[in-house]
Amino acid sequence: MKAYIFPGQGAQFTGMGKELYENSSLAKDLFEKANDILGFRITDIMFEGTAEELKETNVTQPAVFLHSVILAKTLKNFKPEMVAGHSLGEFSALVANGVLSFEDGLKLVSKRATAMQKACEIKSSTMAAVLGLADEVVEQVCASIDGIVVPANYNCPGQLVISGEFLAVEKACEAMKEAGAKRALLLPVGGAFHSPLMEPARSALATAIEATTFSTPICPIYQNVTAQAVSDPSEIKKNLILQLTAPVKWTQSVQQMIKDGATLFTEIGPGKVLVGLVGKIDKEVETASA
Repeated sequence: MKAYIFPGQGAQFTGMGKELYENSSLAKDLFEKANDILGFRITDIMFEGTAEELKETNVTQPAVFLHSVILAKTLKNFKPEMVAGHSLGEFSALVANGVLSFEDGLKLVSKRATAMQKACEIKSSTMAAVLGLADEVVEQVCASIDGIVVPANYNCPGQLVISGEFLAVEKACEAMKEAGAKRALLLPVGGAFHSPLMEPARSALATAIEATTFSTPICPIYQNVTAQAVSDPSEIKKNLILQLTAPVKWTQSVQQMIKDGATLFTEIGPGKVLVGLVGKIDKEVETASA
C-alpha cells in the first residue's frame, strides 16, 4: 500500500517551490491564489527570502504547507491509500486526501501560525532534542521536573523532542544527560509547541476548525494525537484541535501504518526528514521523496 507523508515546520529552505512555480501552470495559479488569500506575496519569501525571514512562524507554516500541497496536486498518478503529516504536515495531508479544500487548508494553517506565535509570546518557553534514551525514560524525567516540560515529538526510537517552560526544559536536559542521553540540546524555536503552553492557540484554532467544512477522506489519515487510522470528519476535527497541546506520535503512527499494510512511504514537501525517520523506525520498509 502507498503511504504519503507530509513534513512540518523546520523543513523550509530558500528557493522552495520555485521550480514548481516555473514549470507548472497549475502550481503557478495555486501559488498566486495563496498570495491573494494570505494578503502578502509569500512566494517572494519562499523563492528569494533569507533563512531568517523563512523562520518566522507566520511564514514557515504556510510555506511548508503550500510546497507540500501544490507538489501533491501536480504529481501524476497521485492515489494515496493512507496519509500522515508531522504536526503542521497533518493539514497538508488533509488537503491531499480530500478532507479540506486548498483554500480552507491554507486559511487554517495561517490562523494556526498566528495563534501559535501569540501563545509563544505569553511565556518564555522552548523545546529540546533528546537523543539516545528510551521513550519511557524521557517521560519519567519530564514528570520528575518542577514546572511544565513534556514529551512533544516521538520522532523515532531514541529521538524525542521535549517542550515546555524555558527553565524546566533546561533542568530536564541536565537530568536527561545524567540518565544517559547521548545529547540533550535546546532547539532554536520560538516556543513550546505541542505542550500545555499552547492552550491559548488551541482555543483560537478550535473556533476556526469548527467553522470549516471537513469532507469524507478518500483514504484514512493517521493522526498525530492517536496514531490510528481515522476517516470520520468529526473525529478528524477533534484530533486536529487536540494536536496543538498533545505530543506528535510519529513513531507510533508509522508503526501502525506498516501494521496496516503500508509498503512504500513517499514524503511530499521540502526536505527528506520524514523518510529518514521512517528508515530509523523500520529498516525494511521502502521510502521515496517526491
